[in-house]
Amino acid sequence: MNLPYNPPHDVVTDVETIAAFVAKHPLATLITHDGVTPQADMVPLLLVDDDGAPTGKALIGHVARANPLWENGRHEGLTLATFGPLEHYVSPSWYPSKAEHHRVVPTWNYLVAHAWGELEVHDDPRWVRGVIAKLTGAMEGGRDEPWRMGQAPRDYLDDMLTKIIGIRISVQRMEARFKVSSHRSDADRLGARDGIATELDGRGAAELADAMGESSSSQTSSMPVVNDARMTS
Repeated sequence: MNLPYNPPHDVVTDVETIAAFVAKHPLATLITHDGVTPQADMVPLLLVDDDGAPTGKALIGHVARANPLWENGRHEGLTLATFGPLEHYVSPSWYPSKAEHHRVVPTWNYLVAHAWGELEVHDDPRWVRGVIAKLTGAMEGGRDEPWRMGQAPRDYLDDMLTKIIGIRISVQRMEARFKVSSHRSDADRLGARDGIATELDGRGAAELADAMGESSSSQTSSMPVVNDARMTS
C-alpha cells in the first residue's frame, strides 16, 4: 500500500505537507475495483481532520447517484485517490553539466500525492448537505462574490441532493512523490527549474518550478509545498 517506486530523494510522507498539496489540488482520480476491473473517476475530494482515521485524516465528497461506483461490489478492498500530477518535461539541454560531459538524458518532473483507504457510502441527505457545504466553503472561500447554498431555491437544492451520494474515505496511508531533480547537482536542478520557468503554461508549471527552487540534494520527507509547480531523472 504505497507507491511501488518512490526513491528516497523524492518521497514525501509528512501528512501535513501532503494535506497542503491536496487542499490546493482537490480534483482526485479515484481508483476503485470490483474484483475484476479497475475503474477511474474524477471526483473533487476534501481532506478533513478525522480522529477515527489511522492517519487522522479522511477524504469526503460525492458522486452522481447514476455512477455505479458507490454500489455494493463496485469498490472492493482499498480505494486509491491520486492528486496531481503537476508536471513538465525536462530537457537535458537545461543542465549546465551537459557542456562538461554530455552524460545527461531527458526526463520528466512532477508533483503527485496518493491516499489509500476504504470507501464508505453515505446515502443520507443531511450528511451529503454537510459535505456540499464544506466543499463549497473551501472552493468559494476568498472569492469576491462567493456562492452560498442558501442562494439556490430550497426545492431546487433539495432535488439536486437526491441525485448525489456522499462518500468518505478513512485514509490509512498517504504518500507523495515530488520529483524535482533533487538528486542532481544544485546547478543542474536550478538550470532545469529555469528552463521550465521559460515555458510556463499555467499554475501547475509555476508551482513545480517553485518546488525545484526549494529542493536540494538533501530533500526531506516534509518538503514544503510552495506557490505553484512541475519535472524525471
